[in-house]
Amino acid sequence: MAESAASAPAAPAAPVTKTPPDGLTSAQVAEQCSRGLGNTGGERVSRSVAEILRANILTRFNFILGALLAVILVVGAPQDALFGIVLVANALIGIAQELRAKATLDRLAVLSAPRVRVTRDGAPREIAVAELVAGDLVGLRPGDQLVADGVVREAASLEADESLLTGESEPVDKRAGDRLLSGSFVVAGSGSYQATEVGAEAYARRLATEARRFALVRSELMDGINRILRYITWVMVPVAALLVVSQLHVHDTVQAALTATVAGLVAMVPQGLVLLTSVAFAVAAITLARRQVLVQQLPAVEGLARVDVVCLDKTGTLTDGTIGFDRLIRLDDQAPAEAALGALADEQAPNATLAAIGRAFPPPGWTRETSVPFSSARKWSAASFAGHGTWVLGAPEMVLPAGPPDYLSQAADLAAAGQRVLVLARTAEPLDGESLPAGLRAAALIVLAERLRPDAAQAIAYFAAQGVALKVISGDSPYTVGAVAARAGLAGGGEPVDARHLPDETGELGRVLEEHSVFGRVTPHQKEAMVTALQARGHTVAMTGDGVNDVLALKLADIGIAMGSGSPATKAVAELVLLDNRFATLPAVVAEGRRVTANIERVANLFVTKTVWATFLAVAVGVALLPYPFLPRHLTIIDTLAIGVPSFFLALAPNPRRYRPGFVNRVLRFALPAGAIIAAATLAAYALSRASGLPLVQQRTAATLVTLILSLCVLVLLAVPLTWRRIVLVGAALAGFVLLFPARVVRRFYALELPRSGLVIILLIAALGAAALVSLWAALRRRGARPAEAARKR
Repeated sequence: MAESAASAPAAPAAPVTKTPPDGLTSAQVAEQCSRGLGNTGGERVSRSVAEILRANILTRFNFILGALLAVILVVGAPQDALFGIVLVANALIGIAQELRAKATLDRLAVLSAPRVRVTRDGAPREIAVAELVAGDLVGLRPGDQLVADGVVREAASLEADESLLTGESEPVDKRAGDRLLSGSFVVAGSGSYQATEVGAEAYARRLATEARRFALVRSELMDGINRILRYITWVMVPVAALLVVSQLHVHDTVQAALTATVAGLVAMVPQGLVLLTSVAFAVAAITLARRQVLVQQLPAVEGLARVDVVCLDKTGTLTDGTIGFDRLIRLDDQAPAEAALGALADEQAPNATLAAIGRAFPPPGWTRETSVPFSSARKWSAASFAGHGTWVLGAPEMVLPAGPPDYLSQAADLAAAGQRVLVLARTAEPLDGESLPAGLRAAALIVLAERLRPDAAQAIAYFAAQGVALKVISGDSPYTVGAVAARAGLAGGGEPVDARHLPDETGELGRVLEEHSVFGRVTPHQKEAMVTALQARGHTVAMTGDGVNDVLALKLADIGIAMGSGSPATKAVAELVLLDNRFATLPAVVAEGRRVTANIERVANLFVTKTVWATFLAVAVGVALLPYPFLPRHLTIIDTLAIGVPSFFLALAPNPRRYRPGFVNRVLRFALPAGAIIAAATLAAYALSRASGLPLVQQRTAATLVTLILSLCVLVLLAVPLTWRRIVLVGAALAGFVLLFPARVVRRFYALELPRSGLVIILLIAALGAAALVSLWAALRRRGARPAEAARKR
């Protein structure tokens, strides 16, 4: 054990007034609150309203589009300012969805928020973390995460894990007078401490907050989209200069030249791409909230799609988490086994196993002299009782020596049947530190019963079908774990591995982990090593857990998933919390992550393809000194009918495609040639109309017609497989364009007039462009780079 002074930061020099055992009075609590010594300003899982407004309004492209809108309002026609309505609508939709997600996340966060046990006015009570004040006496038991700094007042074999603060992996003994730091957590024993530094003054106030904050942190999707936006920004500067010069040259008025320039630049901006990404994350959070899943970091939704290994515990995951006493098998008829079990279970903060034993055996009234609390690393607990010797309860292979009588084989046979087995042993020797006492003799085997979750087999079958490997990692006997895993239908359940024999070298450990699925007698440090070894071999690892022994592994995993009934420390470091404690919820969570990533990639293809053809067109007309082939109002038609509205439906549609790395490369591999095809076809139709001597309004209508048809072709390709809803969506977009022509007032408003000649050739150009797009899509699909949905598994 490391000593507390060795790993913790130095204690403050100022003396602390000791709170009496009865705790603070109500008047003292009120006084502390009035002095600002409360634990306020704590964790939040969602962004503030101001942050949401800022993120949706103060963006790079909103500034660009806002400036272009101002130019049109000064020199152009009101009809050409329609893109401003789209700009405002996009921001309002994004704000509304994020506020909705915020309300949902905040509501769930209240349900899962940790509470602390304090003594006030001489009575124990539970209060919210934010209600804690400096001077409060706080009770401690295993799994509690410290929410304020303080000084230990009472300690019964108290051990704290400060690894999240100091990096040291060994638990630290804590005795009366020792410092405790917020961010650390109790792994063994019990006691109480007096809160001294609270709120912003606490040593690690922001530690848990950073793990629970609503923020679009680093992710492949966001990194990829930001990379694409940087490319677009770099390109816009020289293209803008080229457009200004060329349009001033070909137009008679500055107003017409500026309107054409604005049209060219507006077309290059992928309006809605960032919006749809944020909306997709927010909607996913709301969808998961309905399934009782609290998303504490929204990018975790994307991370779920990348997961190819899920590490899980047996207890509370494959089984329902309830432990009951089954039977006692006597090994020594002279030993008072029942009384000893009742005495061992009679402690201040029993774990689930001791609580189950305590329900079966009442306390005999023995006087406890010394004790060693249970820990996941030791896998046993012990206590010495006056006049009754020392008793040890724990895993048979950790407590009993090998050799006759062969109680270990008897215990192994019971474990192989899926039963959880503990041994009760006694000795006359006293406890000496945390080592097993000498002279232990087996007194009884205790068999505990656990019930397999009825939906565990279905969840395991889903992951197997989706190519996600499951690794059952448990501290129980490998035989017990293997038997339960086999009953749940996990492949490899019949070949469990004893973690005590696992290699230490990361590469070799990773190989063993890939070859086997069930591991027993795993220590907390081994769980961390397992996660690291799997990541070293290129796997994206999700880790589920509910106990304090899972905290560090959850922190290391790519996605940490805590159970709602888990310890506060576990929930604080996890990205997701399953509030209903059901492992069977995970398939829906993974499916939601895959839907988000696949759909964002699909709509990114739509937006980036538009940016590419707009850029190529701008460069082409700038070099050729031609009028730009669109007015801003024409681009509003194309944006709304073929990109903007359909993309919202596609972004939120079901999509079971598995995650594939290389998001940006796949998008560019499709968008660059597809954009070039659309630009070439549009330029050809525009040039043909000019060569035929048609008026500029008819030339621009021809260009709009071809661009819209080919943009709808891209939409169809990206929407495959075509469900009836998607067919209706495409048909409605096409009908919307057709309906612009019958009414003269509408045609004049949008400056549309079908060409008097050459319409058939224009439509033929559009057909050739569509054929080229279909050929491109088929070629990319054959190469395994299909930009739309991968083929469904049927």
